[in-house]
Amino acid sequence: MKKGITIGMDLGDKKHQVCILDETGKIMVEEAVIGNRTAMTSFFKRYRGAVVAMETGTHSRWVSQIAEAEGLKVLVGNARQLRMIWQSRRKSDPRDAVMLARIARMDPELLYPIHHRGQQVQMDLEIIRARDLLVRERTRMVNHVRSVVKSLGERLAPSSADSFGRKAQIPEALNESLPPILDLILELTKKIRGYDLLIRKAALNKYPETERLRQVVGVGPLTALAYVLTLEEPERFAKSRMVGAYLGLAPRLDQSGQTDKQLRITKHGDGYLRRLLVGSAHYILGPFGPDCDLRTHGQKLMQRGGKNAKKRAVVAVARKLAVLLHALWRNGEKYEPKRQQPLAA
Repeated sequence: MKKGITIGMDLGDKKHQVCILDETGKIMVEEAVIGNRTAMTSFFKRYRGAVVAMETGTHSRWVSQIAEAEGLKVLVGNARQLRMIWQSRRKSDPRDAVMLARIARMDPELLYPIHHRGQQVQMDLEIIRARDLLVRERTRMVNHVRSVVKSLGERLAPSSADSFGRKAQIPEALNESLPPILDLILELTKKIRGYDLLIRKAALNKYPETERLRQVVGVGPLTALAYVLTLEEPERFAKSRMVGAYLGLAPRLDQSGQTDKQLRITKHGDGYLRRLLVGSAHYILGPFGPDCDLRTHGQKLMQRGGKNAKKRAVVAVARKLAVLLHALWRNGEKYEPKRQQPLAA
């Protein structure tokens, strides 16, 4: 057992730079370890009981899993918060490893440690991300076709992305260039529908708690499943209000003396889930949105007027929606769309 030993590990693509400190903070070893499972397992076996610190990145998940399996205490620092490392004027892998080791030895909270999701949850989340990739590529293709047709002085009839490949009427002058793209759009649509089926099955069979979230009109299987998989456990947050800040929907703070600036949201956390919540907020505030507390709150903000009033209202509704979904998930209560209206009256 190597209790009292602190290891800083700067993860690279092929090799990982390591700095090992003894109980007094003196550097014992500085070396590079080959970045594969065999070498990592062999390395961590020599330092069971030690503390190892690393930054979030492509390799942090599997490296941290091996370290935990070999009996080390793992600290995975939030790379966005470690300005003293990535803004250093003398940045290098050995220096980064030394800095990680010293921070972990002095005060681990300065690393802003994060928690990696479980492997099964991560695999299910990859289904959602793969679908998002196909949707974005299809959107690019649809926009390209519309742009090319518009350059000839014509316009394609409005249609949804799902039916665009079938309904688009291409001018004869473009019969050689655009039909292959339309075929790809049709193929992508089929693949996206296949992912939609997988998402519904996963939500129904593996994550039945998503049904509680879908009580809110505007939250479908995709948003509900992405929410559950991203947060993983409702107990991670002591209060539901913390979820808004976790997903980057809370405004930034810049307070000094009598100055308190009004800033934009932080946009920290999972950007894809944030987009889904904003999309749900658009639906709630749109022409087909239901009469509920969320809609009433957003409409009040829009009535104040001012620049970007609607955008601010949408973000505010998305933030309240994130808090509401966490409360429904944690408490298992039945959703009451107009819970606040009788109190206001």
